[in-house]
Amino acid sequence: MIPDHTLEERVAERYAGLSSQLRKAADYVLAHPLDIASRSLRAISSESQVSPATYSRLSRALGYDTFEQMKEVSRLSVGRHVVSLSEKAELLRTGNTSAQSMLARQSEACIANIESFRDSTDERKLEQAATLMRQANRVVLLGALASTGFTEYMAYLAKFFAANWTIAGRMGASLGSELATMGQGDVVFIVTMHPYARRAIGAAKLAREAGADVILITDALECPGLAYATHGFVVPTESPQFFSSYAVTIVLMETLIAMIVAASEADVTAAIQGVEANNQVLGEYWAE
Repeated sequence: MIPDHTLEERVAERYAGLSSQLRKAADYVLAHPLDIASRSLRAISSESQVSPATYSRLSRALGYDTFEQMKEVSRLSVGRHVVSLSEKAELLRTGNTSAQSMLARQSEACIANIESFRDSTDERKLEQAATLMRQANRVVLLGALASTGFTEYMAYLAKFFAANWTIAGRMGASLGSELATMGQGDVVFIVTMHPYARRAIGAAKLAREAGADVILITDALECPGLAYATHGFVVPTESPQFFSSYAVTIVLMETLIAMIVAASEADVTAAIQGVEANNQVLGEYWAE
């Protein structure tokens, strides 16, 4: 049976009595709750440079029977209750007793989400994800349901400098045929928020099984797609609305694009200039 104490409480209670190696493992556990909750022990060991056996010993030192039990406690501690869209809409309609305007409430929620993500995110993981996409043979973007338009926006930005980025399953195209050609050296970038799109989870699974890397943005550790992600980002999406806010998702996407361009060769500038020139010739921009 899992103890009633939180993982943080267990570490705080027993930290002084841990060996230096167990402290190193405990430090990583506290600093990377998403990794502990969603990634395999092998992946955690490789990333932290701490042996799997050390994590097993840490689990027992903290009062858990196994590492998997500690992992479950971590998952529960950062999970959140999911309220349906209709429930949120009813709360919006009947439960608004705030004196603030809707604009003020929405703005404050988005700013709080962005600040929370900024302060809690390990920027090395952003750099690793950006490097994967920059060096990939192909990058395939997939967003289903509400997430569709946001991956299209990211593809629009990428097309200024990268010819090997595509949107999967667009305009009736077969998602299966796109994934059938994916493999090692390719990246599938997926955005899916609750309620999770079945095709997004299935695509993550198929891509990983084919050897491609999967970068996944979602809103909670309960997202089943995280099990297949090479890099998973859980973003805060709280808002006073009945729908989730994508403000942090946009910030994350734009940051990754900027990191890719900043680390690219000089010909990226030339590529962007070429696109701008073609848009001018085609009359894409308003001119008097």
